[in-house]
Amino acid sequence: MTDMTNTLTDLISHSASNYPDGVAIIDRDNTWTYSALLESSQRLATGLQNLGIGTGDRVAFWLPNIAAYLALHLACGRLGAITVSVNTRFRSSEVGDIVGRSGARAMILWPTFKDLPFLDILADVPADDLKALEHFIVYDEGEAQPDLPAALQNIKQVPYSDLATSDLAEFDFATEDMGTIIFTTSGTTAAPKFVLHSQASIVRHARNVARFFGYDAEDTVMLQAVPLCGTFGHAQAMATLSVGRPMISMPVFSGQAAAAAMHAHKVTNFNGSDEMFALILEAGEGERPYPLFRFGGYAAFNPAFADILERADKRDMILCGLWGMSEMQALYGLQDPAADVETRLLAGGRTTSDEAKVRTRDPETGDLLPHGQAGEIEASGPSRMKEYFGDKAATAKALTDDGYVRTGDLGYTTSDTSFVFLSRMGDVLRLGGFLVNPAEIENHLEAHPLVTAAQVVGVDTETGTRPYAFVIPAPGVEFESTQVLAHCADGMAKFKVPLAITVVEEFPTTASANGVKIQRKTLREMAMAELDGS
Repeated sequence: MTDMTNTLTDLISHSASNYPDGVAIIDRDNTWTYSALLESSQRLATGLQNLGIGTGDRVAFWLPNIAAYLALHLACGRLGAITVSVNTRFRSSEVGDIVGRSGARAMILWPTFKDLPFLDILADVPADDLKALEHFIVYDEGEAQPDLPAALQNIKQVPYSDLATSDLAEFDFATEDMGTIIFTTSGTTAAPKFVLHSQASIVRHARNVARFFGYDAEDTVMLQAVPLCGTFGHAQAMATLSVGRPMISMPVFSGQAAAAAMHAHKVTNFNGSDEMFALILEAGEGERPYPLFRFGGYAAFNPAFADILERADKRDMILCGLWGMSEMQALYGLQDPAADVETRLLAGGRTTSDEAKVRTRDPETGDLLPHGQAGEIEASGPSRMKEYFGDKAATAKALTDDGYVRTGDLGYTTSDTSFVFLSRMGDVLRLGGFLVNPAEIENHLEAHPLVTAAQVVGVDTETGTRPYAFVIPAPGVEFESTQVLAHCADGMAKFKVPLAITVVEEFPTTASANGVKIQRKTLREMAMAELDGS
């Protein structure tokens, strides 16, 4: 690989050269070869350029897992434009924040996907958040398209097909150091941070993952069910493309559909959540339902599926703990598929790249800790982010002087290249498979006229962790929790909407050297008591 550069253009060009007729993506009834994917990305790059999109411009992707997503992403890479990932489950406040703060000049969306009200959601976004947006690139599959709401009429609407039939690009502006994709992630502030990765960090990590996970084996077939809008799905997809192997793309996941795809296409690998694997096992028939499946990395998002690894083992489906984060990318670490159950249960593992290093630090003294002693995990390697887009202060705070990322995760190392993740050090919630800062939900609650102040904690339920809200109502009002919950449902993804709201006169607090702090542990205990008594 010494003759290759680490750009998105090089990644797809190399695979198309080596496997021109090889299958790149099976998207439901459509099959894309590597040569077709390369050609499509070249035409789309010209189409984007004709809209005025150039190097450094941001393009918001509000799409499910379809082949066009990856073709457009590669096209942006060739142009030097930056893909801005937007979850299809997001609502108006989240979409507006991402589009507004990123300064996206174009947004790509499929307005009729799953009958979701994408255009109505956009119409509810404050006009100021859309001021940089010049074009909606509308994807369709032959169905009639709804008219743009009046609030969006000033933004030009361009069919995806117009871009897809443009001339082949004769240019390539991609360089290794330029930014290429933004993932959104909740951190220590209410607004999600924008994690910007360079072309080199994406491509080097893709090639490292493919090698380390064994995706370069000739018979590899990947199930692409985890959303491309997050680093979990994106890292897996790019690794597959980097070695010219086929992926089976699922715009909508279900256990039955995944099981059918695994049999029909002889799937060998898939990384996903514990719940995804539980549904796939449930849909499988016989003692050994997926004999061609080699192994999968799983993320333990839902306490209700704590036994998934043992259940999978009994049916000859090998699962392994792994670790990643937007700043270092997913699939940064993986437990050995040949290890015993007790080891594979642990999140973390061996670093995907030989150049990656991990260490732990005492959060109170700042001292580096020996192997085996728990502290804050710090991670380095070629998969590291370039910066937090538009936030130099947050970037400086996240990085050590020697280039490690302060992860905010508690764990311990077993060597310089292997570690075990224990838990998040702060109060960030894991909801619906995504890290969510409770302050984001709190701010949305406090925007309602019935609410003066809010605190949100996570509670464990049979369906996973759910947010639970405590509010101090506005003076002189009759508080109606149904109104406030409806306000949340209108403006946020469903998994962020509080399970319930409890009204309090004040929040429990404690004094510390740094001031008065709210006792979140007490709030969690109060929430669980409310649920147990209901």
